[in-house]
Order: sequence, then C-alpha cells, then structure tokens
Amino acid sequence: MKESTQGVTYERVDDAYFAARGLKRHAGVWSLWALGVGAVISGHFSGWNLGLAQGGWGGMALATVVIAVMYLGLTFSLAEMSPAMPHTGGAYSFARTAFGPWGGFLTGLAENVEYVITPAVIVFFIGSYMAAILGAPTEMQPLFWVGGYIIFVLLNYIGVELSFRFSLIITLLALACLAVFYVSAIGHIDFNRWALNIAPDGTELPNGGGELMPMGWYGVLAALPFAVWLFLAIEQLPLAAEESVDPKRDMPKGIILGIFTLIVSAALVVFLNPSVAGVGSHKLGSSGEPLLDGFRAIFGSELANILALVAVTGLVASFHTIIYAYGRQIYSLSRAGYFPRFLSLTHGTRKTPHVALIAGALVGLGVMLAVWYSVGADQGAKVIGGTLLNMAVFGAMFSYVMQGLTYIQLRRKFADMPRPYRSPLGNIGAALTVIIALITIYMQLQDPVYIQGILFVAAWFAVGIIYFALIGRHKLILSPEEEFALTRGESSYKSH
Repeated sequence: MKESTQGVTYERVDDAYFAARGLKRHAGVWSLWALGVGAVISGHFSGWNLGLAQGGWGGMALATVVIAVMYLGLTFSLAEMSPAMPHTGGAYSFARTAFGPWGGFLTGLAENVEYVITPAVIVFFIGSYMAAILGAPTEMQPLFWVGGYIIFVLLNYIGVELSFRFSLIITLLALACLAVFYVSAIGHIDFNRWALNIAPDGTELPNGGGELMPMGWYGVLAALPFAVWLFLAIEQLPLAAEESVDPKRDMPKGIILGIFTLIVSAALVVFLNPSVAGVGSHKLGSSGEPLLDGFRAIFGSELANILALVAVTGLVASFHTIIYAYGRQIYSLSRAGYFPRFLSLTHGTRKTPHVALIAGALVGLGVMLAVWYSVGADQGAKVIGGTLLNMAVFGAMFSYVMQGLTYIQLRRKFADMPRPYRSPLGNIGAALTVIIALITIYMQLQDPVYIQGILFVAAWFAVGIIYFALIGRHKLILSPEEEFALTRGESSYKSH
C-alpha cells in the first residue's frame, strides 16, 4: 500500500523487509567513545599542521579554539538529539524530522560525501606510509589501498562485536602513541625558538622569536579549515544508536567523553609538536608527517620505520571507524528508500550492512583509482591529498550547518519531545556551530584548491538530487526515522 504526503510517496512494507535489514545491539559507553575518538584521531597525527603555514602558531592555536567551540556546540546538540531519536539515521534522521524529506536527504547526502571520501583519503596516506616503510615504488600504492579496503571492510562485515572491540583497541593504541610523544617532547621544547619561527610573509625565522600571530587575524580565519581535522568525524556517533545497548543513557556519555578527550589531545599536539627543537612551525606547515618529524627530532632518524608504523596506528583507527560510519549511513538512507533499497540488506546471522560497506568501498576506491590513473601518480597524490580531502571538509561543514539549524528547529517544533539529556549550551551552542561552519566554508572558498573540491561536491549533490527528485522520493519506506517524523514522534513518545 502506498500513500503520498509532503511531496513524497511512502510504501508500507511487511515485517520481512525489516527482518532482512536488522542490526545487533552491542555497544556500551566505551565502545561509543572509541568509535568517536578513533574516527578523529588520525587528524592529530597529520593534516592539522598545514594551518601553521596559513596563520603561524598563534593563528593556528586560536583557530583551534574557535573550531573546538564549534564542535562543542555540535556534540552537545547531538548528545541531546540522539537519545531522543535513537535511530541509525543520525543527522539525516534529525533533519528529516525538523525540515521534511528534502532537508533530511540533503543533510544525508552531505554526510555521505564526508564519510565515503574521508576513508579514501586516509587509506591513501596509509599507502604512502607503508610504501615508505617497505621501500615499495610509488606505482605500487594502489595495491595498499585495495588491501586496506578489503581487510577493514571484512573486519566490519564479520560482526559488530569484533568491529567495536577492534575500534577500542586501536584507538587506545593510537592515544598511547600520542601520549608517548607528549611526554617525551616535554624535555625538548623551545617555544620561542621553534614555534614562533614564521615571519609575516611566511618565510622562516632561523632564530625564532617571531610574532605570535604573524599573519594577523586573517591568519586565524585561514587556519580554520585545517583545525577542523583535529575533530572531524566525531559527529558520526549517532549512527551507532541502533547498535547501542542503551542509547538514551550511553550516547550522551560517549559523545561528551569523546569530545573532551579530543580537546585535551588537540591542545597538547598543537602546543608541543611545533615547539620541539629541530622541528618548528615553519617546517610543520608543509609536512605530511608532523608527528614523525617530532619523533625523529627527539629519538633520531634511525627509528624512522618504527615511528612510521606508529603513525599508521592512528590512520588505521580512523580508517576502520569511518568505514563503520559510511556503512551505517548508507544503510539508513537506503532502508528508508532515499538510496536504492538493496543497499540496506544486512547479513542474515552477522547482522552487519555488508552491501553498504562494499558499495561505499567501491565508490571511494573507484574515485581514487580514477584520479590516480587519469592525472598520473605525482599529480594524483596532490589531488587525493588535497582536493578529495577538501571535499570531505566541505561536506562536513554543510552538514554541521544543517545539524545546528535542526537542533534549533526541533527545540521550537518539538518542545515537548522527551529528552533524556539536554544540552547545557542550548540554542546558543547550536547557533555558534552554524556561524563558525559558515565562516569556515567562506574561507574554503578563498582557496582555489578548495574551490575545485567544492565543485566536485556540487556535482555529487546534483546527481543525488536528480535521482531523488525523479525516483527516490516516490520509493520511500516507513522506516523508524520516517515514522517518527510523520507522527511527530507520537509513536516514540508512547514507548518512553
């Protein structure tokens, strides 16, 4: 039976439909914490440091504070929305309830860009490190990408228990690696000589002692997109709602513990890494392996391969957890009919969304291989590490704007909805998220490399919108997210 409302058509399906798309509950507070922190932690190993070239140490430090405020507003908003609407759809689900099918679809599409492209960029860096460790030629790197996807898609396919257990172990190992660096760096820092060695024109000051903010306030704004890498992807946690044992209790705790863990680690890496003698902000501003530069300065270059493996630990943690995220994100949009329905099928006994996991891997890997072989290995590395990375950031910023607006709209439209947790930052925190995300998008538009990535995202959106307008909106299913939105949450209220 079909029914039309809000410009879309729903089909009521029998229980067999959802039985073929079941998930298994397993995650507790610490599994959720590891999922959030693990998704982000690679950004503490590399990526953030490029902001030093944009704003100097002071500009990057202040940008980090601003972006931390944005993520605090976002995560506290998610900590309130997720237990109130504990569906796998996450951001799409929240926006669907607040702004209707189109609002939900566009938010889901933005997150889809972020979650499919981000692991592709991460596995590229894994391939670069592994090629350097093993002495393999550059042309062999695609083999590491294929191998990485096979291993970690398989790990996510085997079962949610193993997936969460591995997330916890690899996240703890990555944090342990960072902790070793933080402790060992304390005796080797000379902040004035090394962290403050960038001149206003971007050149190096050999003896340091430069200005705290050599590029002024514009440098703070220019560094914002790079500070995002210290926190990017913690917002994926609500995607685990239907696999959490008690999402109403555990989801807020996992999200809040995660963001404060990342804030502490971000503060330490931004202060210590550029301050280590022999490294400095100028060198790190163009480094592809800032943490390794710090380790080499402290322990010597003879440990280079071992230290490279240390960096791979952080990359693997993020790669594994974001594969989990895109699997659930594709699954939820497919289960509701926004994407083709077959993508939401789960394994009969393992209850993992294996079709979505494979589909996301094929798209991410396909984009990388197309770039690599169409423009050549050298140029391909720049495009994958630059343009694709920027696509992920833009997708994230668009989704943050939508999530902040969603929170404000839900507070207004669903004021009486039971909320197991309420954000202490309220609408102010959500509004700051929107404002800072918009400023970050504006700064992306000032960089021609970012503009190229944004154009690719626009093409991605165009294809998705055309599909939804012509096909998808007539094939929607009354999934938990959709039923909650259509009944204004009444069916869920009754279960509280």
